[in-house]
Order: sequence, then C-alpha cells, then structure tokens
Amino acid sequence: MKIADDKITSLLLGGVESATLKDSLEKKIKSGKPLRVKFGIDPTSPDLHLGHAVILRKLREFQELGHKIIFLIGDFTAMIGDPSGRSETRKHLGAHDVKKNMKDYSKEAGKIINLKKTEVFYNSKWYSQMKLGKVLELLSMMSLNQILEREDFSNRYKLGKSIGLNELLYPIMQAYDSVIVKADVELGGTDQTFNLLTGRRLMSRMGLEPQDVITMPLLEGTDGERKMSKSYGNYIALSDSPNEMFGKAMSLRDGLVKKYFSLTTDLRDDEVENILKSPPIDAKERLAFEIVKIYHGAKKAELAKKFFRETFREKKLPEDIPVVKFRSGEKLGDILISKNIVSSSSELRRLVNSGAVEFDQKPVESHAFQPQGEGVLRIGKKKFIRLSLIK
Repeated sequence: MKIADDKITSLLLGGVESATLKDSLEKKIKSGKPLRVKFGIDPTSPDLHLGHAVILRKLREFQELGHKIIFLIGDFTAMIGDPSGRSETRKHLGAHDVKKNMKDYSKEAGKIINLKKTEVFYNSKWYSQMKLGKVLELLSMMSLNQILEREDFSNRYKLGKSIGLNELLYPIMQAYDSVIVKADVELGGTDQTFNLLTGRRLMSRMGLEPQDVITMPLLEGTDGERKMSKSYGNYIALSDSPNEMFGKAMSLRDGLVKKYFSLTTDLRDDEVENILKSPPIDAKERLAFEIVKIYHGAKKAELAKKFFRETFREKKLPEDIPVVKFRSGEKLGDILISKNIVSSSSELRRLVNSGAVEFDQKPVESHAFQPQGEGVLRIGKKKFIRLSLIK
C-alpha cells in the first residue's frame, strides 16, 4: 500500500503538536505495513466532546490510509482517574458510575471513526484479573524518581499536596495497555505526554518495539481559558442537539475561531483564511454551521443557524417553544421541577442568582417567584418555555 507524500505530511503535521521520532514513524508509514494506532479514553463522564474529537479525527486519517485503530475504553483506570494536569486527587468513581458513563462511548466515537474497522478494548478485561505478582513486576520497571519527573506530581509534592499511591500507578497502567494491545502508535493530548512516553519505556523494558507517540493540541473550552472538560462545564458534547451545539459554538471567544476551524472542521486552510476575512460574527456562524453539519448533517445545521439568528441576532422568539401548564399560586420551582426542566430548587436558585432566568424579558429575582399569567420564560441563553395558566 503506497501512500502519497502529501497524505503522510498531513497525517504527521496536520493539527499535530509533536511526534516522537517523526522520521522513524514516517518510514514505518511508507513501508505499507498497517500500523496499530491506539487511543485510550477513561469514561469519567457520560459524554464525548469536541476535545476528544480532535484526536478521533486524527485516528480517522490513519484509518482512511488503511491502518488499524485501537479504541481503548479505560473502564478500570477510570476508577483511578488520570492525574495528568491535575493539582489535586480526582474524586473516586465506582464501577457503577463508570459503566453508566461509558454506555454511549462507542456510539459517539462512531460518528467519527468507522467502528466496523476498529478494535474496541476495555482494560478491565486484564486488570480485573491481574494478580499481585504481576502488579509488583510492573512496578519494578519504573522508579519513584521517574514518576516524579512529571510536572504535576512534582508540583504537588513540593507544595505538600496529597498524591495517592493509586495515582502513581496510573502512567504504568496506561503504558501496560499499550503492551497488551500491541500498539505501534499512541495518540493523546499534550497533557498526556508523560503517560505516552512511559508506554515507550515500558514496552522497551519488556522486549517490545516501543510505540511511537503523536500528541495533539488541547482544545480550549467555551470559557476560552481551560481545556475542554465536562468537569469544567465548558464543553461541546458530540451528543448535544443541533441548537445547543450551534449556540455553544457561537459563545466562543473570537480568538479561538481559527483554532476551532483547524481542529474541529473539514475545511481546507485556504477556505478558512477566506472565511476569517469576514466580520467575526459571520466567521463564527460559519464555524458553528460546519461543526453541527459534521454531527447532525447540513439540513439540521441550517435549521440551527436559522434558530440562532431569529432568537439571538434578530431577537425573535423561536416558533417551537414548548408549552408548560401551571395552576394559579404555583411557585416557579415547583413547576419546573415537576417537568424535569431543572433538577432541584438549588439549581433554580443558582440560575436566578446569576441572572439567567427571565419572564417576559424581565429578570426573575427569586426562586419562589409565582407567575401571575401567561408568558415566556427564558432559562440561560438557549432554553425558552411558554408558561400557560390553567383556568
């Protein structure tokens, strides 16, 4: 299988932050031998998001060139939690939470990669049966000095912050995953560099050819500051509705638009440069359209654009506002909780206190507010409800 040089260049440089031994990896790709390309993800939250999609899209490039994709779901390591970039220990997740979180992972990944041509692994298959002797053998292959080379552990140690022994195990476990699945290449975000290189080190110690490593840039979330993460609430989920996805993309800072075009859409660089000559609001609208089109199709992307324009740019109310009926004297919290629009009184209180709730374009100032008649309730930027009094 001969691969054109321009495709190899795109594979190794397009959107890539760094690649270990690039010349060696390029030689392997040119050899025509299908490589086993691994990406592992821990189900610490229910949704895959655009940050994950950056790596999944690079995996798809490998797949389209005939390489075998290894999609590894870390259902065992999720109970530890990857300490990469963390300033404190993650909250422990139980097996039940992990199982619930990973329910749709393969389905969501399948929006980008071809699952029929993908090997899917769960690392509980080997870790749930591993004996203590094997654990000790793996631990003997790395020193504490090596583990403390990583900046986040080193900083926590210097500051006297707790580092769980289970966290020290994590890089070795991720590395051993590569041994088990016989990875030739592993992809991850730049915050994963230490773990990925630990995979190379462990494979070498165990007499295997070390995997090559490709790191991808971290995608900032909708807050424009921290990396996209469910725990930060700054994510655009692959499962978001077209309107949600479009609205979140439109909330991005102008300075992130070019990066998002590069990492999350299929447009060529020259197309992006032309779009960026437009007014920022128009460029961002095109970005939002392209993102929604990838996950929901062009027709729904057009409808989402129309909804956004009418609701926010032209200040019109959407046509399909759901109607919620209520009785005289009912408090807003009781109305919304009974319809599962908010989960609790405390959630509504937080929304009200942050100025995120309006009734007929006037701020709601108390969670105990009682609607006196019909009107339109807005919650946040994108949710509208028409309240209708039962007479």
